[in-house]
Amino acid sequence: MRVAIACDHGGISVKNAVWAWCRQRGYEVLNMGTDTEESVDYPDYAKIVAEAVAWGKVDRGVLVCTNGIGMCMAANKVHGVRAALVRIPENAVRSRAHNDANVLCLAGQLDTPPDLPGLLTAWFDTPFEGGRHARRVKKIMDIEG
Repeated sequence: MRVAIACDHGGISVKNAVWAWCRQRGYEVLNMGTDTEESVDYPDYAKIVAEAVAWGKVDRGVLVCTNGIGMCMAANKVHGVRAALVRIPENAVRSRAHNDANVLCLAGQLDTPPDLPGLLTAWFDTPFEGGRHARRVKKIMDIEG
């Protein structure tokens, strides 16, 4: 699996933990920045990862900002992206199984690296269920035009 990851200055430690977890899993990981705590604008990084996902350059994306909300909002502006801000494994499962989420958004200030393995495992290992959910995902995608 190919995964693109990025963060703003508020998500460095979580992004690094996600990168390490993905590499341990054998995923090809593309680090799309940032790598310092110097202030940057999260929409720039959300766009880079979201476009990589939407254009099929990677299978999934992970974005981290201080609270996860900004990255999620920005990523969802890119046609073909279904970004989900998740905080617990149950929501990670539902975002994949029911919504076919292709970008995971995390909060740098709230999601500490010890909490991540269960959340990441739930999100990356859950397949999309299809069926009635496929109809609903199509309706979401139709909203984009």
